[in-house]
Amino acid sequence: MQELGNAINESLSESDRIAAAIGEIKRSGYDVFLVLEATIGFNKRDESADDESEEGETEKTHFESAGKIKLTSQDQKFLRALKIAIDEESR
Repeated sequence: MQELGNAINESLSESDRIAAAIGEIKRSGYDVFLVLEATIGFNKRDESADDESEEGETEKTHFESAGKIKLTSQDQKFLRALKIAIDEESR
């Protein structure tokens, strides 16, 4: 899973199209912050799961990752406008 994350990050950072778009935004006088979220799900396949899937009863596994983020004053203003509370400890 880590390898997949690294591959996605590498492909984005090497993209000429993304670099050109970010460059144009910066030339217009803006700072650029790019944050992407990906949800990757997978289930281990085995014979018993194949038998159960025919009956419609398979067990699902869910993985989550949480980290700290830095919010600018603009981010905070936008979230307040949407009436979204910010948990100061998670920042």
